[in-house]
Amino acid sequence: MTVVRFFKADGTLDREVEAEAGQRLLDVAWAAKQPLEGACEGVMSCSTCHVIVDQEHFARLPKASEEEEDMLDLAAHATRHSRLACQIILTDELKTLDVRIPPTARNWLRG
Repeated sequence: MTVVRFFKADGTLDREVEAEAGQRLLDVAWAAKQPLEGACEGVMSCSTCHVIVDQEHFARLPKASEEEEDMLDLAAHATRHSRLACQIILTDELKTLDVRIPPTARNWLRG
């Protein structure tokens, strides 16, 4: 299990959830009613599931692919710790994961 903590853009904790290894962070975020759109349904052809990962946790994730980096170039409020939630697969080794939702994040598809 991984404890995922979702923080609002201002840094306040919004929600903490437990997630199984093998789950995509985007699916966990949708289940937790986070405002990530994921307009491409997680096939990495948009940047609407952009999240900012806590610096400590970012270092424990596999490196982003070149394609993911290209999509992040299109994301509003991207930082050096930005990732696409559709590309983060939770593992047993990842006990906690803190992510901040960018201030412009909206989920127009799922209300």
